Amino acid sequence: SKTKLTQEVLSHANKLITIGCFCIGTNQVDLNYAASRGICVFNSPFSNSRSVAELVIAEIILLARQLGDRSREMHDGVWNKVSKNCYEIRGKTLGIIGYGHIGTQLGVLAESLGMHVIWYDILPLMPIGMSTAIESLDELLAEADYVSCHVPETPETKNMIGERELALMKPGSYLINASRGTVVDIEALAAALKSGHLAGAAVDVYPSEPLANGPGFESPLRGCPNMLLTPHIGGSTEEAQRMIGIEVATAITKFVNSGASINAVNFAECDLRAIPSTDLTTVRIVNVHQNVPGVLRQINNILADYNVNKQISDSKGDVAYFMADVTVDDPKDINTIYEHITAINENIITRVLF
Repeated sequence: SKTKLTQEVLSHANKLITIGCFCIGTNQVDLNYAASRGICVFNSPFSNSRSVAELVIAEIILLARQLGDRSREMHDGVWNKVSKNCYEIRGKTLGIIGYGHIGTQLGVLAESLGMHVIWYDILPLMPIGMSTAIESLDELLAEADYVSCHVPETPETKNMIGERELALMKPGSYLINASRGTVVDIEALAAALKSGHLAGAAVDVYPSEPLANGPGFESPLRGCPNMLLTPHIGGSTEEAQRMIGIEVATAITKFVNSGASINAVNFAECDLRAIPSTDLTTVRIVNVHQNVPGVLRQINNILADYNVNKQISDSKGDVAYFMADVTVDDPKDINTIYEHITAINENIITRVLF
């Protein structure tokens, strides 16, 4: 996720047709420019959900018992046995911001430990278990004992937890951010911890992160009371890394071999059932073109003299994706079809798959 694929980098990748991001986030790739070049981007939105959810559960318990501070004190040779402001999590309310793959898994785990789960999402979603949807973010912040963020990085989520939102949280509550580093205003969080308004926090992601392991990490959160800092390891488990590799590699393989763009980040999601291995006369035409009127008419005019078994087309933004299985009796006609489609002014990439 540290590799930056900017417009400048992608402009030199003349043969590139797909990119695999072995993580959830894709802000390291210029998605719009990649699409305009016919480059399909895939990520792994599902594989590390359990790992992140388990980390958050661990952090909730660590914060409730102030274990981060107690461990540091013991390493410093200080024995400090206290029970004041240390709690069980049973019966407490967990507020989840973003009820997606991670948020739902977190809710299930939290309920199994006896927590009451509430959540807020901009989409209407089905609650799982005994969890309850909350109508507004402000309402969730005011009600929850623990608030955990699980939203993507978008203009709308930048600093969505700032000074105002932190002030709305219950005195003595806790904040956890294992989503994206821009979601929480770090300076405001540090102030809320030092003032005692928040009893603790756990942060795994940061607005700016080091490019390599080693010394030099700086943050206003260092030294704050009951503050758990981790180096973006929410999805860093052996199980998650293995599943991420399988998920992304499978998506790339299907796209290269059959044109399927299911779960693509910057392409419309299209797929066709497989061509039987015994069918030696059918080819698959895969085309990426500018999403303007008249292009489909031109493509279908080119294919009009052939038997089109099935086709699908969809668009996302300024780029459209087209797939068609065509019966071609004369192999020479394959080159004819390819040359005519690539000659369309709005053509970006055309591939013929066998």
